[in-house]
Amino acid sequence: MRQITNTILMIRPVAFRMNEETAVNNYFQEELDLKNGEVNTQAQNEFDVFVRKLRDVGVNVIVENDVLEDDTPDSIFPNNWVSFHRNGTVGLYPMFAENRRRERRESTINRLEAEGFKIENIVDYTAAEEEDVFLEGTGSILMDRVNQKAYCALSPRAHESLFIEFCEDFECDPVVFTANQTVKGQRLPIYHTNVMMALAENFAVICLDTIDDKHERKNVLKHLKENGKEVVNITEAQMHQFAGNMLQVRGAEGKKYMVMSLAAHKSLTPEQVAQIEKHCEILSSDLETIETCGGGSARCMMAEVFLPKA
Repeated sequence: MRQITNTILMIRPVAFRMNEETAVNNYFQEELDLKNGEVNTQAQNEFDVFVRKLRDVGVNVIVENDVLEDDTPDSIFPNNWVSFHRNGTVGLYPMFAENRRRERRESTINRLEAEGFKIENIVDYTAAEEEDVFLEGTGSILMDRVNQKAYCALSPRAHESLFIEFCEDFECDPVVFTANQTVKGQRLPIYHTNVMMALAENFAVICLDTIDDKHERKNVLKHLKENGKEVVNITEAQMHQFAGNMLQVRGAEGKKYMVMSLAAHKSLTPEQVAQIEKHCEILSSDLETIETCGGGSARCMMAEVFLPKA
């Protein structure tokens, strides 16, 4: 059982902009004083440099192009609608924003089969949208594959009942909590777990200050420590620089990298960098436009592929 993979699916944007439908509860999004076309061009440039950096160290990046006619401004974040598992299962997830539901495309799944991966089964949770129940893929769910656990911060985009159903289907133990951020003086739920937490093989990056309930905080720490994860604790200010939105991947010859944005990398203290570099190298890339308008960062852009080869 592996926690990390060397194969990543990424979607190159064609209509990227600030998504008005997600801004209602993604407090990381901001308007840029640019025309949408300029925003998309800048996002494409950031995307292309990021892909090149990943490929340069030997990560297998499968790039699929977005479809202009579908008008899907957040398609650059595919990990919210799909997940790919080592037993050949594909998970499809219910999305909070209606315009994000158009991101789910059969052609993307067919592309993976064309790349030589075997798909045995599709577990489809999307009917939950009819009940306004959501669970946005590996944005909402952080999987500890080796220890068969899944962590989830509840929010309008991550419903507990559906998360429990996911854990039953994928045979993992649920670790449920609420993570909040301060918005105009109020504590409100963080929209995705993977903004405040990242799980690597031997360590976890987490913003413990977001877990206001001390029993829940203690429980999350207990699970991480009993599975031998070194805890890299980040501040809320660092989280707002997307320091929680990281992903560990494998490159050439099995070398491991913790992938993050330049903003996240710059926000880390020398001590935190040293904690991470004990375990793997850091790979960072400038994603400023994508982060500002999209409210997501490096981890959101990468859908991990664990599928077996056909």
